[in-house]
Amino acid sequence: MRLDDRAKFAIIFISACIAGFFILGLGPVQEHVITPMTAGLAKLSGLILQLLRQDVTISGTLIASPRFAVEILNGCNGAEAILLLVACIASFRATVKQKILGIVAGSVVLQLVNIVRIVSLYLLGAYQRELFDLFHSAVWQVLIILVSLVIFNVWSSRVRASAPLAPAA
Repeated sequence: MRLDDRAKFAIIFISACIAGFFILGLGPVQEHVITPMTAGLAKLSGLILQLLRQDVTISGTLIASPRFAVEILNGCNGAEAILLLVACIASFRATVKQKILGIVAGSVVLQLVNIVRIVSLYLLGAYQRELFDLFHSAVWQVLIILVSLVIFNVWSSRVRASAPLAPAA
């Protein structure tokens, strides 16, 4: 990557992040995209917890039992990690098809990891409450962002490897 390619990447990345966070904050996006996505995460996570014999009920974005309850809010629904991934991929030199495939596949992986995160946080809260805050505020926050960056690194390495070699200058 030449210096000017890095500068272009940085400008597009920063612009995509600003635009993405602005769009995520819009009322209609929250109402019609983010809230239903978050409720879907709660439902899937709750179903997994039920399979693990946890006596949980799911109501919207809340997973509750007599032992513990978690509500999945913004910041915990993976939207920011997906936004980071989208900004990285959008900023990288690749075809539209490669970008779409990277965004879709990466978003699915991120949400699967986020479901593991939600399930583990519920279990920590229910059985090891003293560890819940540490894992909720620090461990999983860092891990989900790292997963986003690893996905981008794997995707960009594959895109770079599939690119035709430039003629020698």
